[in-house]
Amino acid sequence: MIQSYLAQGSTYAGDIDFLFDMIFWIVGVWFLISSGVFFWLVFKFRVSGNEGTAQYITGEEKSQKRWITIPHLLVLVCDVFIIWGAVRVWYDIKQHLPEPDREVRVITQQWAWTFVHPGQDGNFDTADDIHTVNELRLEKDAVYHYHLTSNDVMHDFSVPVFRLKQDAIPGRVITGWFTPTLLGEFDIQCAEICGIGHGLMPARLVVESAADHAAWMTEQSPVKFAAVAPQVGEN
Repeated sequence: MIQSYLAQGSTYAGDIDFLFDMIFWIVGVWFLISSGVFFWLVFKFRVSGNEGTAQYITGEEKSQKRWITIPHLLVLVCDVFIIWGAVRVWYDIKQHLPEPDREVRVITQQWAWTFVHPGQDGNFDTADDIHTVNELRLEKDAVYHYHLTSNDVMHDFSVPVFRLKQDAIPGRVITGWFTPTLLGEFDIQCAEICGIGHGLMPARLVVESAADHAAWMTEQSPVKFAAVAPQVGEN
């Protein structure tokens, strides 16, 4: 279970992890520096009993201002790196849609997941559509477009191994994408409190090879395509 959360199961999972790590280290370093300076000042200028008098400091002298302006400028430089990383990741995941190899419809409701794959004709809402409940099967290394909607209240389509988290809003169809890169079984969660059954709304993600996925699609198809025997007299 822990491995499924640490593994990077999509093409953009590594970019999101890098952004989180960069923010963690930048904020962590500044936290340690500011905490160190704070405690150093506390101990350096402490007095015991009634010794000494407090000194009134306006902070207007250049020698005093530099303690604020220099760290401020350095923090702004760090912010530029964070903003650059955030915009790049946001564009790649939320605004740029690569051409899909496959599509899947994700329907949320209290308290279950329904996944719809188009059949051999490649179109939704036809007789050969494949419906599954609480189990999503995907082909490894295929580019997927998902079409996310909700039948009732707001839910959230969360796939930790993909680093994917997208709200499902009633009345809207939200299209996004992912490319699975790891074989195996992983968790799907609802990350939005959606009612009393929210905590009982998990689903299973299965990523399989192209051959296994094709076999599963054929097995699950409600329309069986059989070869038609040639009629007498036909070449």
